[in-house]
Amino acid sequence: MNVAVLLLLGLGLLEAEGRCFFSRTQEHCVCYNLSQESLGSIIQCLAATVVEFRGGELERYVAFPISDLDPSTIEMLGSLVIRKIIFGDLLVPEILLARVLRFFSYTQVQELVFESCIFKGRGNWAEMARQDLPILSLHFHNVTSAPLTGREQDFSSLSSWLETLQELAVTGSHVTSLPCSIGRLFRALRSLDMAQNSLGDKSLMPTFCEGAFPQLQVLSLQCNNLTSYHSVCESMQLLRELQHLDLSQNKLMADPSSSCQWPVALRIFNLSNNGLDEVLTPLPPSLEVLDVSCNHLFAVDISLSSLKKLFLSQNMLQAAPSIRNYPMLDTLHLDNNSITELPWDEVKLLGHLQDVTAAGNPYNCSCSGAGGVQALAGLVHLGQGWPQDYKCHSPPRCQGRLVKDVLVSVLQCNSAAVIAPVCIALILLGVAGA
Repeated sequence: MNVAVLLLLGLGLLEAEGRCFFSRTQEHCVCYNLSQESLGSIIQCLAATVVEFRGGELERYVAFPISDLDPSTIEMLGSLVIRKIIFGDLLVPEILLARVLRFFSYTQVQELVFESCIFKGRGNWAEMARQDLPILSLHFHNVTSAPLTGREQDFSSLSSWLETLQELAVTGSHVTSLPCSIGRLFRALRSLDMAQNSLGDKSLMPTFCEGAFPQLQVLSLQCNNLTSYHSVCESMQLLRELQHLDLSQNKLMADPSSSCQWPVALRIFNLSNNGLDEVLTPLPPSLEVLDVSCNHLFAVDISLSSLKKLFLSQNMLQAAPSIRNYPMLDTLHLDNNSITELPWDEVKLLGHLQDVTAAGNPYNCSCSGAGGVQALAGLVHLGQGWPQDYKCHSPPRCQGRLVKDVLVSVLQCNSAAVIAPVCIALILLGVAGA
């Protein structure tokens, strides 16, 4: 039974006093600094689907006796409803983790998370050879461990499990590269999150080598040290199943001579917060979602026949892009730009979209700046920002007023709407008098 207790404690044994807190409505249990004296409070966690263990230093338990489980213990572990276990703020000797991890095979745990943990030393992973685990999702955030280079044999011992893993996240952990041979073990991986690390342009090509991550569909490289748009594109060539790529919060720059073609399956592309003053090209040919918000764009002059969602908020746009270039578009976000008006012909087209937002712009309310927005508000729902975040910036008499409160003269702002009926009336009168 010692192994089951150690497993349920999340390796979180401490001499400091601690206890567990269970939220029945959320089926979530959090344990802080459990001691042998407060061990009884873990009983309430047995009804939780998510169990969290916080605080611990485990080096003194490296010699903890771990033997094979008896049938009653295996049955007890299999009956637990726990699906997710989170370990946080722990110093974890890898040799201890290697000895305990195999016992997860008796549980129904599908997701394993390590947050702010330090992995110390090297473990003997030979016992994990040909060992299957039910864990499909593995997350590491703000963790420290020995470098991955040179540890191919350790990962090879875990191959039976890693080949079935579907979701992997290693974020905020100063990762500079991932060896090619390790990437080849993740044969079923669908999602890889490497955000907030130190990956550079030169480290991507060996990471995504031939045979690595063959089923990968979602990849986040947010907030790394990427600068070359061309190099990133070249490193994605072998990810033939890639559908969603997040390159936000980098410092990507254009390469005028680039002719690289992105994977044809790529549908969702995030280039937000890169300091761009122009939209980088070439873009994926079958793109459906493009996020270039939080950049320095003054204009957007691209044409994408399959694009459905375009996010342009927090740029320096002087005018809304012509949606004639995007015949499939249903979503357009233009918040916090420098747009002063929405021309009537564009309003008619925008009115056919499902989701349009244009709050936080310095509207000129003398004419179409107010009239265009008012007309658009009558055609589509402008989101939570309407009407309080749609304000006039000029002329001075309207400054600070809500766009919706400005009276718009039809004669001044849409003379055609008045002149055409007048001309028709005059013609009819002329005909009648003839």
